[in-house]
Amino acid sequence: MFRKILIANRGEIACRVMRTAHRLGHRTVAVYSDADANAPHVALADEAVRIGPPPAAESYLNIAALLEAARKTGAEAVHPGYGFLSERADFARACAEAGLVFIGPPPEAISAMGDKAAAKRRMREAGVPCAPGYLGEDQREERLAGEARQLGTPLLVKAVAGGGGRGMRLVRELAALPEALAGARREAQSAFGDGTLMLERLIEGGRHIEIQVFADAHGHAVHLGERDCTAQRRRQKVIEEAPSPVVSPAMREAMGRDAVAAALAVGYQGAGTVEFIVDAQLKHYFLEMNTRLQVEHPVTECITGFDLVEWQLRIAAGEPLTHWIPGLQADIRFSGHAIEARLYAEDPYDGWKPQTGRITGWLPDAAAGSGIRIDHGIAAAGEVTPYYDAMVAKFIAHGRDRADAIRRLTRALEEVPLFGPTNNGRFLRDLVNHPRFAAATMTTTLLDEWQDAGEPLLARPAPPDDAWRVAAALWAGATNGRPASVARFDLTLQCQGEKRTLRAPPEGVQIESQEGWPGESRAGHALRCTVDGVRRRLQAVLGEGAESGTLQLAIDGAVHRFSEASPYPANDVTTDPRRARAPVAGVVAHVSVAVGQTVAAGQQLVCVEAMKMEMWLTATAAGTVKAVHTQPKASVAAGAVLVELEIAP
Repeated sequence: MFRKILIANRGEIACRVMRTAHRLGHRTVAVYSDADANAPHVALADEAVRIGPPPAAESYLNIAALLEAARKTGAEAVHPGYGFLSERADFARACAEAGLVFIGPPPEAISAMGDKAAAKRRMREAGVPCAPGYLGEDQREERLAGEARQLGTPLLVKAVAGGGGRGMRLVRELAALPEALAGARREAQSAFGDGTLMLERLIEGGRHIEIQVFADAHGHAVHLGERDCTAQRRRQKVIEEAPSPVVSPAMREAMGRDAVAAALAVGYQGAGTVEFIVDAQLKHYFLEMNTRLQVEHPVTECITGFDLVEWQLRIAAGEPLTHWIPGLQADIRFSGHAIEARLYAEDPYDGWKPQTGRITGWLPDAAAGSGIRIDHGIAAAGEVTPYYDAMVAKFIAHGRDRADAIRRLTRALEEVPLFGPTNNGRFLRDLVNHPRFAAATMTTTLLDEWQDAGEPLLARPAPPDDAWRVAAALWAGATNGRPASVARFDLTLQCQGEKRTLRAPPEGVQIESQEGWPGESRAGHALRCTVDGVRRRLQAVLGEGAESGTLQLAIDGAVHRFSEASPYPANDVTTDPRRARAPVAGVVAHVSVAVGQTVAAGQQLVCVEAMKMEMWLTATAAGTVKAVHTQPKASVAAGAVLVELEIAP
């Protein structure tokens, strides 16, 4: 067994790998960009090495810097985590050439499954069912358009490299194909360095079900059952669960058999996931194989009792699966039901826009208890930056059955709010309690359809009346600028565009257990309050620095931001049609206009990419481009003016 492991990743997966490595006696090396210098994964490791500036291309995707970090620290093995270089055959090959053990499959297996089109061709040859599509090497737009006409709509344009929803576009009308091809190719080139595309007929009303497989270097392979990842937005997963509520034992056996055959066909070793799309008749079709550990692996760990990272390390060290499961498939049993919810720094009530900013409160231990696990790599006072994925934590609940797991997960999401960046915590809580989720009738496109249809689940929750009263009580207790003789006063608060004037402190509200409130450290406080005779626990954060003058209050899993209303009217600069501003901090992916160009209302101006999402700025009125203040690959701050227009009279 190797003694020291370098984890070529960041965030929660780096922390996750380190915990198992430490338990098994390995020493660990973290790598970090300048944006992550004070991140939890750096503090958790035994050693850490800086590998470059914040952009991933200059740090976590820099193979030379990673190999140098391993050489400098004497690491003998490299764990790639997921994302970044985890499915890059050239990285696995470079590790081997440097004398390092790559904790993953051989480069040949990564290459075989890394090209999604080539992988599907191989699966067809092996008799594994695949959805209709175009997998050819001819990438001319006219060829792709011709194939699309034959396939018909709806169809998916997909990058042959990578995963995670990058380089993927849904096309419902052929007229939208050229824009979809351009967008998918641009995003895939940026994310994976490969803009090659494939076409696939969309399975309407489908479910996304995947099989976890493991194979060793001695010819053994097993599957660990399925995970249902159907709840998705923009083709990216939100909720995962195991086992699937729609899979029968016979279906599990058939899908498992196909998945193991796929792994053996490419000489696979280590952890892998074979993904299927399942139609309304419960027929499964091969989508792709992810040649790495998956984000959602904890639900499989919950129902099997196995530590999948430990399996990775043991297989990489040459151990056969029979060392710990002598009977192989016959020794694998499943217990209970597990559900994972991905906490994203995004606004689910505003088109899933990614969010950045300082974390002002995070108390994950508040949900500690039986059946709850929170995997994360964040801490209060840390920063969510635009350079990496928007996922910041995972809530995992394991129960006796599905209803038990939903109930436990609901409580955990209510008990552990994330303060600071806008996030989807309340949305997750509401989603797992939605009738469609409870009835297991979700589809991979349902959340996007709900967004278009105005589903109430995607309406921003307003703070209840009690939240206003509690906020007023907390505000009164934290205010030091009024004379001591003023016992009660009128206080005008605002939240989400609404203003209310309350008498503070309000009648019937008492704040208890407020030791340290507001205090010097305001990174999150658990408080007790009594409202009209009912006592309850809550969490609140009083802003500092740029957040000074704000109060964040968590109620039922939602974080509401209150501030004292100004008597003066505010100018809303975001509605000025003469200036197109960056919606979030990010990197400019494309500039579509030039100075002097005439534009129509709704015309695309600039594309900003942040946290695996492209956002287009469009002209809100017709006019002429007066100035362009950015260029492709430039980093921009949220609210920065990127294009100025002269509005037509």
